[in-house]
Amino acid sequence: MRIVIAEDNALLAQGLTALLEALGNEVLATTEDAESFVAAAVTHRPDVAVVDVRLPPSFTDEGIRAALRAREHVHGLPILVLSQYVEDTYARELLADGTGVGYLLKDRVARVDDFVDALHRVAAGGTALDPDVVRQLLATRGNPLSRLTEREREVLALMAQGYGNSEIADRLVVTERAVHKHVGNIFVKFDLPPEDSGDRRVLAVLTHLGAPQRRSRRPGPEAD
Repeated sequence: MRIVIAEDNALLAQGLTALLEALGNEVLATTEDAESFVAAAVTHRPDVAVVDVRLPPSFTDEGIRAALRAREHVHGLPILVLSQYVEDTYARELLADGTGVGYLLKDRVARVDDFVDALHRVAAGGTALDPDVVRQLLATRGNPLSRLTEREREVLALMAQGYGNSEIADRLVVTERAVHKHVGNIFVKFDLPPEDSGDRRVLAVLTHLGAPQRRSRRPGPEAD
């Protein structure tokens, strides 16, 4: 994969670069601020970008704003955001922008397999959410989650991490048919139409849980 990194911590940026290149990827550019990142994304048009939420000068939300701007210039640019803490407002805003997005806590980077798996999923147009981010997103919405059974909550959390029905079945050690039934129940209880597309259903569920309405960037009907 061809990758652009936006990270102001030089040690972390170097570590990410070394890790990714050792795995056969090409790091096209590493940037330390929002403006440089947007410029690099437009120039290189990478397969995926890794962006820190907090960048200079204010270290608040420059990274997420830059990610959204970069996607305006490079249609559908896959973005994997890294954050030190769970900041659900930023997670919701990123997810509302469409598919090909991910949000991981920086601790997850130390788990190489998890990080690389998330990066590949996002680059392929999927969704990857840190389990801790998922838990906070769900915890902030007591209703209609109260309608779900414990198993349905487990299925919903895995859906939000970007897993399909077969992967969920493997993780919960149940049949895929059982997962399909749980997914259907979730949509019924949330008054949402059941759909088989993994990323669209994740976004629909998170939207129902409080994410802003996703902006459409694609003319005509969306393909599943």
